[in-house]
Amino acid sequence: MRKWKLGFFAVTLALALTACGTKEEKNATPTPAPTEAVQPTATPEPTATPKPTKAPKPTATPIPEFTETFKDVYGEYGLKAGTCMSEFMCNDSRSQEFMKKNFNSITFENELKPDYILDQEASKAAGDLVVSLRPNTLKMLQWCKDNGMAVRGHTIIWHSQTPQWIFYDNFDTSGNLVGRDVMLARMESYIKQTFEVLEEAGYLEMFYAYDVVNEAWLDDGTMRPSNWLSTIGEDYLWQAFYFADKYAPEYIDLYYNDFNEQFKTEALYNFFQTLKDEEGNYLIDGIGFQAHLYTKDDMDLYFAHMDKMAELGLKLSLTELDVCLGKYQDIGYATDQNKKIQGQFYYNLISGIMDRVKAGTVEMNSLTFWGFADELSWRQEYNPLLLDRKWQPKYAYAGALMLKDYAGFEEVTE
Repeated sequence: MRKWKLGFFAVTLALALTACGTKEEKNATPTPAPTEAVQPTATPEPTATPKPTKAPKPTATPIPEFTETFKDVYGEYGLKAGTCMSEFMCNDSRSQEFMKKNFNSITFENELKPDYILDQEASKAAGDLVVSLRPNTLKMLQWCKDNGMAVRGHTIIWHSQTPQWIFYDNFDTSGNLVGRDVMLARMESYIKQTFEVLEEAGYLEMFYAYDVVNEAWLDDGTMRPSNWLSTIGEDYLWQAFYFADKYAPEYIDLYYNDFNEQFKTEALYNFFQTLKDEEGNYLIDGIGFQAHLYTKDDMDLYFAHMDKMAELGLKLSLTELDVCLGKYQDIGYATDQNKKIQGQFYYNLISGIMDRVKAGTVEMNSLTFWGFADELSWRQEYNPLLLDRKWQPKYAYAGALMLKDYAGFEEVTE
């Protein structure tokens, strides 16, 4: 198988807390038995799929100075500290400064998703899917390279932000859906080219993980409907990891990534056990927990999910962490008390994870926030991140650095 302390804030939180080897090819593609549907473990509230961040108007507020950084603190536990990056962040000097100081891992918010890298006209001309990198994607990759950032690839196989023409005859939705054999060939070509194009551009070695499949299971424990499922069949997930395992270099960990993960533990646990080759070796290296959470979420339930997934012996990563005030469709307003509760939540979550990493019960190599400042967040109305809209540190910032004395624990009741 392939395989901190934040010193005192510059002005104190009382002022500041008012602000995202190529594998050897196998000769045949075995077809496993379809995955059996399982019963749901709970009926959760839905979580929306992240939408592209709207570029905010920059302000003149300077970034506060911090003694410790996320990459330093998490590095003590062997983890990379990451954030998502949008085109706006890549071009914004204040965002660049914050990212360079605090993080050593980047996930592109959109620029490696299917609808950004699949070229319809080129595919029609070639008679096969064609993967190409846009100028903005190349610019962002070069920024990461120039600044020593590792990269998480996000994402290849997904029901959303995937152009539907890839599933049709002649790459045109006016035709008919193609059959299983044609779509399997297109899937293999697409996955193979993804790694080839990054290598040809000189950026592949920056990648340490890649989300091969994103959000393929519903909260009720059934497979999410998609044209991948309807054209190939229930084994399309296995096939995707088979091809990724075949073409990705050994140093890139292959991930399955999902949201509302704590509500579909049984379905995911059973599914991951099917992702093995004919010799019983995993085709997958890790499980990505998006961790789009709320301050009213059940922490015990979340850790129970994490502990169960850890039993599989796969790596775990928090890939898109943000913690909203309140709960889904019930916004918690940015009062001082709610921000203290948020700081506590971040502290309890991350310190609980690090305790597991230190004890060796969870294997984790990265923790990625889906941004860092509330005004940049795709869920900004919930104020989910570490800096407020004026780019000032919140209790959440201290909580995420595991600084309990500054994380809002004094005189707070829920």
